[in-house]
Amino acid sequence: MTTYTTTLNAIRAASPCMDGWEKLLSHLGKTKADDEPLPLLTILDSNGLDDALWVLSRAMQPEHDRLSRHFQAWCAEQVLPLCEAECPGDSRIRDQIAMLRNDTATEDEREAAWEAAWDAAQDAQDAARAAAWAAQEQQLRKMLTEGF
Repeated sequence: MTTYTTTLNAIRAASPCMDGWEKLLSHLGKTKADDEPLPLLTILDSNGLDDALWVLSRAMQPEHDRLSRHFQAWCAEQVLPLCEAECPGDSRIRDQIAMLRNDTATEDEREAAWEAAWDAAQDAQDAARAAAWAAQEQQLRKMLTEGF
């Protein structure tokens, strides 16, 4: 199993928030940054998910890009049914998931797929918002005319 690591110097260079930085240093019993390998799991244990995701996206070794992409694909899969329910037949998010898992894709291909998926997510959000608004209006009309 691969150990995914970064260093305190890499985190510091990415300008972390002061609270998270101090929390991590305290957890490690350190007062300053160094180049000692620091497992991402240690950051997750110390600072929680938000900070671990921040480090994953900004301060990991380049060779760990695959972990980041595959985690993004997993996250997108969790909301895919919602997006597909709002925009049936729209494959842009599904295509982005496949691109994230494609370890041979170029950065340009990934960027184009990301932009298309972002647009699809915005379209799904707009459709969901419109549906919710219409349902609210219908319910208010019903309550005003039929009582509650």
